Amino acid sequence: MPLYEHVLIARQDLSNAQAEGLIEHFTTVLADNGGKVVDREYWGVKTMAYKINKNRKGHYAFLRTDAPSAAVQEMERLARLHDDVMRIMTVKVDAHDEGPSVQMQKRDEREPRRDRR
Repeated sequence: MPLYEHVLIARQDLSNAQAEGLIEHFTTVLADNGGKVVDREYWGVKTMAYKINKNRKGHYAFLRTDAPSAAVQEMERLARLHDDVMRIMTVKVDAHDEGPSVQMQKRDEREPRRDRR
């Protein structure tokens, strides 16, 4: 099955438990449609670069999935209809990276930036 990475942004006025419940809801949607969540991360409340629906901040969540495209389309459809989800971005990847995402790594654990010259 194809591999995907999803980033969800939920409203800032949700509690952490509600945001985790939202992630769990979309995990079950994928599982019900024949997919599985390989890894999931809750990044917390972060400030956005611009306002979305009059919100400056949002709860960020990251999912790595192994699911058929029909399951991903159903999850995205339900996310667009859900009032608490402001944005969702899905990217198809060739392989999942091992370990935590870049957002969860400490600065000294990351690979150094390459020189631009």
